[in-house]
This record gives sequence, structure tokens and C-alpha cells, in this order.
Amino acid sequence: MLESGHNTQNARQLLVMMERIRAFEEHAILAAERDRLVLGAIHPSIGQEACAAGVMAHLNRTDILLSTHRGHGHTLAKGADPLAMMRELLGRTGGCCGGKGGSMHIADFGVGMLGANGVVGANITIAAGAAHGIKILGQDHIVVDIFGDGAANRGPFLEGINWASVFELPILFVCEDNQYSATTRTGSVTGGPGVAARAEALGLRATQVDGNDAEAVARVSGEIIARLRGGGGPEFLHAVTYRHTGHTSFDPATYRPEGEAVKEIAASDPIARQRAALLAMGLGQDVLDGIHTAAQAEMERVLKDAAATPFPPDEAAFADVQDIGSPMQEAY
Repeated sequence: MLESGHNTQNARQLLVMMERIRAFEEHAILAAERDRLVLGAIHPSIGQEACAAGVMAHLNRTDILLSTHRGHGHTLAKGADPLAMMRELLGRTGGCCGGKGGSMHIADFGVGMLGANGVVGANITIAAGAAHGIKILGQDHIVVDIFGDGAANRGPFLEGINWASVFELPILFVCEDNQYSATTRTGSVTGGPGVAARAEALGLRATQVDGNDAEAVARVSGEIIARLRGGGGPEFLHAVTYRHTGHTSFDPATYRPEGEAVKEIAASDPIARQRAALLAMGLGQDVLDGIHTAAQAEMERVLKDAAATPFPPDEAAFADVQDIGSPMQEAY
């Protein structure tokens, strides 16, 4: 967790985490595209690292996290082992879900990460249920649920946030708004003043933040999480960011206006902005280069080790699978 107050060490920690997230995803893309080691799609969060680093910096191991199909960064920032994560993406033994969940359903209960979700918006109602369980049990930890702007146009958004509001649950809903719902500009299919207004209409305190500014995300989310730990009800954070890649690693994103991505990346890349901030604080360029090099080297080792790990034995396919028999016996 970040220390209280603002200092160079906190700013450095944010950069370290963002560099690690980006390096992990860059190597995951290499595994998928160059080496064909990933069966299925990779949904990168490159460009959105500030949300993961800033919000997760204030969570304890026992706090609960739920995420989207674009959840590698959130999972890593929550404390998951990158080697177990990469093994999971490659379907290998030692993956954090036994190699069965893959990229879109990555989870690690050991660090409170209940899972990413391939169904857009489904994590919102799951998160509300987790928060309700915490309240019933009288526990003191909280839930953070991260979803994209496209999820706000699906039913679980209304259901989950309404439930959290009615029962005053200890949960922070984070809309990581990268402005695109898969291949469609979200604003073109969204009515009304936006996602934050919808949350406010359901009784939540809503805060908006520049989702590409790691310092701002960390500061604002820290204030909200402190209120939740103090007994406050659910809150909503709208973080506007930008996805550098297409919807998946194979998507060329030709639906975006020509030049848009180049302009956005040049102006708002969260890692570049954090590096500039640290330079202004007096940190040397050699230190920043060292952080980048260390992250790349770490994830290069992770991918190499994961690729060398064997696949699970065939009999493992039916382990951890619940089978209570035919429901017809009870239903009819």
C-alpha cells in the first residue's frame, strides 16, 4: 500500500507497478501473436495502467476485487504472482486457476481477486453479492469492482448498483472508461449525461477523475476507500482513460478515426506522464530507465518459465468441477 500523503516514493511505486503491468501484457501479446502459445483472445489494458496501479495501491490483501475481461493489470496490482498469471494464460500447470480460466476469467482467491469475467457487466452483481456477504458477516474489508463504459448499458449495472445503494454496502464501483465498447464509440450508443449521472441517480456519491493520471487516481481512490473503511456506503469512481490497442491483441482498430490513437497516446500515456512527474521531482533518468528495464526483464523471465511449464495431465480436466447430477431428478 502507498504511504499516507504524497511523496516521491509513492510516485515511484506507481510507476513501478504500471511498468510491470505493461511489460506483462506486452509479453502476453508476444505469446499470443508471435508464438501462438495462447489459445483464445488477449484483451490488453495497455494505456489504462493508471487505474489499476492507483486504485489497487490502497487495498489490503483481504479486500475483494472483481474485474472485467481486460483484467490482467488489476490482478497483478492486487498482488497476484505474474508467473502463475502467465501460466494461466498459456493453460499450464501452476496457473492461478489451474490453466482452466485463461485470460478473460483470471482469478486468484489468495489475494482477494474473485475473478475477471468474460460477460460484460456480470462482475457488477457478483461484486454486490460479495459486499453484501461482508456486511452480513460483520467483516471490516471492502470490495472494489472495476468495469468498462460498455457495461453501463447492460442490465447488471442497474441491478448491482441499486442493490449496493439500498443496502449501503462497502463497495467502490470503478468505471474504467476507455471510450470504446469493443469496436463501437460508447458515446454513440449511450443516452443521457453519462455513467456518473446514472450512479448518482441511484444514490451513490460519484467522483470523476483523469484515468490517465496515476497520481490523481491514487489520491481520489484513497479518499474514497478511507470513507468506505470508515463505514460509508457505496461510492462510484468514473476514470476516463484510453485503450492504446484494439479490442483484442489481433484487432487493428480500424474503426477509430485516423490519427486518434497517435494523438491520444502522445498526450495522455499514463506511464510517460508518471515518468515526467518523477523527473520533475528530481528522480534521475537512469533510475526511470532502470525501472523500465527491470520490468521488461521480469516479464521476459516469466514468459520463458511459463512456456517451459508442462500442460496439466488429462485427468485434471475434471478436478475442481462440481457435478450434483441431473437437475431433472429434483425439478420434475
